[in-house]
Amino acid sequence: MARPNNDETHLKRLRDHFATNQCMPSYAGISRLVGFKTKNAAVQLVRRLSDTGYFKMVDGGKVVPLRRFFELPLMDMHVRAGVPDAIDPQTWTKETFTLEGFLFGKPSNSVVIRVKGDSMCDAGIFDGDFAVVERSQTAHGGQFVVADVDGEFTLKELRYENRRPVLMAHNPKYAPIHPKTDLSIFGIVQGIVRNYVSEKPIQVTSTTGAKK
Repeated sequence: MARPNNDETHLKRLRDHFATNQCMPSYAGISRLVGFKTKNAAVQLVRRLSDTGYFKMVDGGKVVPLRRFFELPLMDMHVRAGVPDAIDPQTWTKETFTLEGFLFGKPSNSVVIRVKGDSMCDAGIFDGDFAVVERSQTAHGGQFVVADVDGEFTLKELRYENRRPVLMAHNPKYAPIHPKTDLSIFGIVQGIVRNYVSEKPIQVTSTTGAKK
């Protein structure tokens, strides 16, 4: 029986390591990180990932991450920044979104979601932007979140009134959303990506939640 291919899982661990340390581990370090018993297994892993465009192997035994290494899943969904909209957040396409080496949080636990609507415009989040979201079931007051409120998904600022959660828009046209029955956090917005000019590089603007 052929061994299962766990390269995708190993790649996620390498991405998280790079996000924390801003460098690739040695082959021995890769072996320890992914649980290999031998250094040669790490060399073979890097060769496979190099053949598929994630790394470049250079003289001296160094491993250099390429652009594909920094890709995140692009979810096949829109988040309505206005009236909440029913969405299935568990599906995404095979497309990826590259942040040019700038990784938010844990790459293996991050997704990119399109924003729809204008209820967050006063916070600098506009229709058509991309929200970089780190999956989390918890969030603090003042953070921008993607939340499931009464079975529908929306992007808002999380606040608390008398210890009860409320989702606040950043546009006076929209009233606060008080959950009628349920509210669960899908993830925390780590940053907003916007393409200001067609054919120009994507620019990244981080959000600061309650600090502004």
